[in-house]
Amino acid sequence: MSPTNRTVVVTGIGATTPLGGDAASFWEALVAGKSGVGPLEQEWAAELPVRIAAQIAVEPGEIIPRPQARKLDRSAQFALIAAQEAWKDAGFTARAGAVEADGSVPGASVNPDRLGAVIASGIGGVTTLLDQYDVLKEKGVRRVSPHTVPMLMPNSPAANVGIELGARAGVHTPVSACASGAEAIGYAIEMIRTGRADVVVAGGTEAAIHPLPIAAFGNMMAMSKNNDDPEGASRPYDAGRDGFVLGEGAGVIVLESEEHARARGARIYVEAVGQGISADSHHITQPEPSGNGIAHALQNLLDNTDLKPAEIVHVNAHATSTPQGDVAEIKALRKVFGDDVDHMAISATKSMTGHLLGGAGGIETVASILALVNRTAPPTINVSDLDPEVNADVVTGEARELPEGRIAVLNDSFGFGGHNVVLAFRTL
Repeated sequence: MSPTNRTVVVTGIGATTPLGGDAASFWEALVAGKSGVGPLEQEWAAELPVRIAAQIAVEPGEIIPRPQARKLDRSAQFALIAAQEAWKDAGFTARAGAVEADGSVPGASVNPDRLGAVIASGIGGVTTLLDQYDVLKEKGVRRVSPHTVPMLMPNSPAANVGIELGARAGVHTPVSACASGAEAIGYAIEMIRTGRADVVVAGGTEAAIHPLPIAAFGNMMAMSKNNDDPEGASRPYDAGRDGFVLGEGAGVIVLESEEHARARGARIYVEAVGQGISADSHHITQPEPSGNGIAHALQNLLDNTDLKPAEIVHVNAHATSTPQGDVAEIKALRKVFGDDVDHMAISATKSMTGHLLGGAGGIETVASILALVNRTAPPTINVSDLDPEVNADVVTGEARELPEGRIAVLNDSFGFGGHNVVLAFRTL
């Protein structure tokens, strides 16, 4: 199909998170200001400098059949659960290309050649890799699972979602650290806009709560060591913030061309306006302190869409609770939007979910879409002393009502290596 510039919409959402095992429970807890962070009770955590994390609310073993789960890394399990919810929520009742016993094609399906999947992960099957290495050392070669390589591949979540749903227009896996999930959704928007696909299932997943990543992040001084107060440890924008809290889970959405969605009578949540992408090229772990790289991504979004700053009333900020990153993001918003930032309600939902790394952009996109649909900005919890460098309207205390009319939200995601991705969604 020749290149087009089609309007892209969101027709399905799914999530499995530290706050709830589906999108509805996730949103309910988010608006209520609940924390998903708790102590790590596992024996291996006892000697770690960081003994807290935001663990999944509903274990995947309660949903995925055991024979299937044994062949999937935890990150792929999360992705599959969120994708199945989003697929069903979009009104699809069968796998793409499915044929009934009588030879008929189910009405609520899609042409598999026009269906894509883009599921990102920042780290991939790290728990499989490390656990199977332990098996190799302790029990020998013959005990290593033959499923190890398909489980540890970073593209395993995307591949399994693509196989499950029958996607043949392309299955992709962006790997851009903590920007991965947002980049996956941006890539999916472009797949539809340029005519490669009519429907794309996209998002991010991560499952890295394991002693090695936690020890490594802890030794980098990137994580909060507030072990005595798990629920209060993730505190974006607070003057006393001391690092992020690791989370796990997945967020997935179904994107579709507006024409395709309306032709099948789908319920449409919001318009996916577009993306802005840039790179800092500054430092492998630290953001460019002035926010110039992030500002370039924001400007790129404005230059390549019809989005107007006056439409943007809410920002789901990347805000991980690190001293430098939180301030750089605010500086970037001010560079690009100036005084328009004053009418943007800013939420840092990682204060409740922890930081899902490559899955962050997925669940925060779900949060951004639901903020638009419900015209509600979730609160940022644990802010008792707002950093004076954060000269913006941070939503604290309770959730806040968003205005009527045609409004838009931004979802910001930034990753190690200087990857910057900004997504925009708007009411239709």
